[in-house]
Amino acid sequence: MNKRLKTYLLHGGLFIITLITTTLAGAEWMYGRLFIPVVEGMKTLGWTEFLNGFQFSIPFLAILTVHEFGHYFTAKANRVRVSLPYYIPLWLAIGQSIGTLGAFIRIRDYIDSRRKYFDIGIAGPLAGFVLALVVLWYGFSHLPPPEFIFTIHPEYQKWGLDYGKYAFQNLPEGGAVGLGDNLLFTFFKTYVADPARVPHPYEMIHYPYVLAGYLALFFTSLNLIPIGQLDGGHILYALIGRRRFRWVAPALFIGFAFYAGLGLFTPADFAIPNNDAFLDQLGYFLLYVGFLFLAFARISENRITVLLITLSVVVGQFILSWLRPDWVGYSGFLVFVFVLGRFLGVYHPETPLEEPLDFKRQVLGWIALLVFILCFSPKPFLVP
Repeated sequence: MNKRLKTYLLHGGLFIITLITTTLAGAEWMYGRLFIPVVEGMKTLGWTEFLNGFQFSIPFLAILTVHEFGHYFTAKANRVRVSLPYYIPLWLAIGQSIGTLGAFIRIRDYIDSRRKYFDIGIAGPLAGFVLALVVLWYGFSHLPPPEFIFTIHPEYQKWGLDYGKYAFQNLPEGGAVGLGDNLLFTFFKTYVADPARVPHPYEMIHYPYVLAGYLALFFTSLNLIPIGQLDGGHILYALIGRRRFRWVAPALFIGFAFYAGLGLFTPADFAIPNNDAFLDQLGYFLLYVGFLFLAFARISENRITVLLITLSVVVGQFILSWLRPDWVGYSGFLVFVFVLGRFLGVYHPETPLEEPLDFKRQVLGWIALLVFILCFSPKPFLVP
């Protein structure tokens, strides 16, 4: 078996496995049950539900594939050696997942110019974004009657279509997951869908095209964050150049971390009369400070500078939480903050060719950053 055939089999095999795992995951979201019983007597899913799961996996993987091949073909056009996409399957048999950790391509050449970084970086998210719009349009324009939710939750029938007022009270943490809002999602719900058919935010996970489109917007917004070696980082680096990017990127990263942790710890949390409870809270707080220090560690080689940045963020969060306790960030972003700070990097590889972009590319670059704003949700996933 030659090397080329082995490569095709590897990439094709990963794609097929990811198609299976995302189909399994999609069916579990659609029906609110699992394929494997985790407790005795639990009602599980079967082949019929698995086949219906393709309503999620096909549009979701189509968007992901268009995104990755946008990078691939643009790299080829710029004579940059690049691999086919590697798909990463991940299905949690005992809990719900989306069936994948995404996909990536390996760039095998040194990229020496801002223009090449720009072309390769922007092609993926813009291509995937266009298909995501199509999927969302179809999902919201073909919503089933509102009574459809009773086929998933027959227990809601006792409340009728007012189930949202009662069903989510006294649920355990994680007992329901809702889709947050962003500007595009709000537009589709308001101007494309029949308002009478739009489901409750905590029940949108059962609508496969809506869920696939929303997740596509979510991952597009993460990719377009203009920091480091994310697609948005490539775009902004190409737009403003090396010198400005070295100031803008860490400032954006610190702001992102500030928002993510806002409200996680507040002055009121330490107004505890019980000494043991106070010490426990203090311990969690010190772990948080250490977490931020590690996340910021690659901003500067000077550890004093990193410590000052960390303490400034924490103090700023405390002050703002004291002044406006109703302003709360989204702690779910902290995982991505850590991955970005420790592994993906805040800065961008420097390029010897610093030629400015032409006007057409500059317009496309600012359009891509506008797409980031349209797709970004301050609180992408909700819990009751």
